[in-house]
This record gives sequence, C-alpha cells and structure tokens, in this order.
Amino acid sequence: MLFKTSITYRKKTLLKLLIAIEKHEEEINQALYNDFKKPEFESYLTETYFVLSELKLTIKNINKWAKPKMVFPNLVNFPSTDFVYSEPYGKVLIIAPWNYPFHLALLPLVSAVAAGNQVVLKPSELTPATSKLISKIVGEVFEKNHVEVIEGGIEVSQDLLAQRWDYIFFTGSVTVGKIVAKAAAEHVTPITLELGGKNPCIIDEKANLRLAAKRIVWGKFINAGQTCIAPDYLIVHKKVKIEFIKNLKEEITLAYGENPEISSDYCSIINEKNWLRITKMMEGQKVIFGGKSNKKGFFISPTIIDEPSLESLVMREEIFGPILPIIGYETENDLEQLIQNYEKPLALYVFSTNTCFNKKIIQKFSFGGGCINDTLIHFSNHRLPFGGVGHSGIGAYHGKKSFDVFSHKKAVVKKANWLDNQIRYAPYKNKIKWLKKILNWF
Repeated sequence: MLFKTSITYRKKTLLKLLIAIEKHEEEINQALYNDFKKPEFESYLTETYFVLSELKLTIKNINKWAKPKMVFPNLVNFPSTDFVYSEPYGKVLIIAPWNYPFHLALLPLVSAVAAGNQVVLKPSELTPATSKLISKIVGEVFEKNHVEVIEGGIEVSQDLLAQRWDYIFFTGSVTVGKIVAKAAAEHVTPITLELGGKNPCIIDEKANLRLAAKRIVWGKFINAGQTCIAPDYLIVHKKVKIEFIKNLKEEITLAYGENPEISSDYCSIINEKNWLRITKMMEGQKVIFGGKSNKKGFFISPTIIDEPSLESLVMREEIFGPILPIIGYETENDLEQLIQNYEKPLALYVFSTNTCFNKKIIQKFSFGGGCINDTLIHFSNHRLPFGGVGHSGIGAYHGKKSFDVFSHKKAVVKKANWLDNQIRYAPYKNKIKWLKKILNWF
C-alpha cells in the first residue's frame, strides 16, 4: 500500500534529515575518507554542502511548490478555471553512484520525499563505509515503509530493476544506464538517467592562460578526476599550447606538491578495477607530466598526455580519472571534427576572452551544461537544470526542477454550470460554420 504523506509530514522529516546530517558530519567525512581518501574540504564542498543546501531550499519552498497552480484557461472552455496539481508518482527507486556517494544518493532522495513518494535507495557497494552510514542516517529519520536503504552489489540492483516502480532515478555510466532504461521500458516506467561522456574543454588563443590552467586543474583533479562533468580532454590552440602546458604543470604542483601521493588534498582511485583501467590508458602514450602510479592505496598522479591518437583507449572511453589528454587545433573546423567524433557530452567548457568565439561554441555544440572560462561550477546553481542530452542522460534536476522531476503534473479543468455552450453537442447540422468562426476567433 502506498505510504501517503502530508506536506507537513514531509517538511518534518526533511528537517529531521537536515539535523541528522549536521549531527553526523564528522562521520560522513570519515566514511568518505575511508572509502577513497576524500579530503575533508572536498567532502564538505562536493558532498554535504549540496545536500544541506538542497534541504534548506526545499523546506523553505515546499508549500509553494506543492500548491496547485492555477493557469489561464482556454477561452473555448469558458467559463472554467484550470489547475495543475503536483502529485507523487508513488514508489520510486533511486540508484546512486560511487564517485560522490553521499551527495548523489541524498540529493534526489530529498526531492523524492518532498514530492510525496515512497523511496527505495540503493547506494553504491563500492563505497561501503558511506553506504552503511547513509543506511544508518535514513533509519534514524524515516519510517521503513516510507524510505528504505537496500545495500548490496550488482545482484541486488538486478533484483530491484526486475520489480515494477512508478519512477526510476539512476546516476552512473552510460552502459548501466542502458540496462536501467531497458528494465524501465518493460513497465513503461518514467526515468531520469544522469550519465556521462567525454567532456571537451577548449582553450582559445585569446584565453587567460594562467587562470584557465588554475581552473582546469581544479575541475579536472578534484576527486582525482572521478567526476562525471570533469574536463575529459583539452583542445588547445596550437599558438598557445606550449605556454599553456607550462601553466598546467605549475598549477598542478601548486595544488598537490611535488609528490601528490603524500598530499592530504588528493583523492585515491576508488578500487583496483578502476586503478587498472586508468593505468592501462597511459600505456604507450606520450606522458609529459605525472604518469606515476602505486597499486597500494590505488594512487595515480595528475597526468598530462600529449597528442594521443583518437584510436587510443584514452580517447575512446570516458577517462573518469586523473589523466588529461591535450590535443592541438588550428581552425574551428578542427574543433568541430574532433568534438563531433563523440556522442553528445554531459559538459563542455570553453576558455576565451573572445565573446564571439565563446557564443559560437556554445551555440554550435549540443551538451548537457557547461561554463565559459571555468569548469564544474554550473552544477552549483540550483536555478540551473543539471542533466545530459543524448547518450549523456535523460532529464534534469536541481532545486525546484528536482521537485518537478518526482511529481506527476495532473491537469484539471473545473467547468462552471451557469453557462453551457450548445455548439459542441450533436446533432451537428448547420453548426460547422459557427464552430470555425468561434475557434478561429479564439
């Protein structure tokens, strides 16, 4: 039976969740460190801050968001009043990834609860400490028939996807996203897929090279490159390529020191499988910076690769790690041929002080979202939709849009009884002329 909740109850439980997260903040930081050495600064900036911010926004606005919206009626239906009701889908499945295991599990959960749904949350088995803590926090806050956390591996995910749901929200790889989409199609279940892709980052000859290097190093190597919207590869104008690489090297050293392996500000790779996958990408490449790895601790240093072949592994797959390939270009046609070699990406970045060039790039290419003269930060504005296009995802969320994602919009027309236009009723003889006049007039 569906667990129905009032707006008051939803607000009450979301407030309890906010208090619980604040109470467990040190435990959250420790769990993230235990799972993959995530620095405390990054744990707050990229994990707990986003969830707390979304909770505060949702608690403040839930009454307004959930209230039926009156819309302007169609005059053909005069006299009437028209409304859009937001109702919960019902039973929602959320499958979360490992790269931001707290943030990307709890953020959609907040909105699913706000919209009035029952939720089953499947956190990643690759981050066991964080998943266990999420289960603990959820257990403290929610009734089990309202929100339940189910831990486990691939078999658990398969069992969950075999069941019928009213909505599925998945964040992860394109490969698994296709599996989720097929499972959802079996029951015609609506879905949101937050996936990934090879995100291009263009550095024009008129870019502020030092600042661009600093912002790209931050956006690429935060979370050791294990970010779905991180720059995947750089396309640098050949006139400034040498100077830009020099700036990149300097900024990496400033951020993580001469030996990033001992830096307290640098993450580790999530597990051996991914460590092996990423180190394999470096084989046979022209490594011009970094390239060091240590299986103990799953360490891979921030690495720059110069002019890799488009047929190489590092350019065929989404990197999802701390390797940064650089490819030079001369003309806009070079850019177009390179970027359109791949599916539509989740993000695109362009660095230039040439406003016309920036505008042209943003309008020419299709991508989920992005920045001009920065990286990642579009994710932080709850007023901007976050999501992919094509292979990089289906649907978008954040802020009010998250509430709408988990709400069915139900249209209702309330017709008055004091006037009833007879023209629509049979018999229709001699009415077509008047029907056309009325419809065309409106």
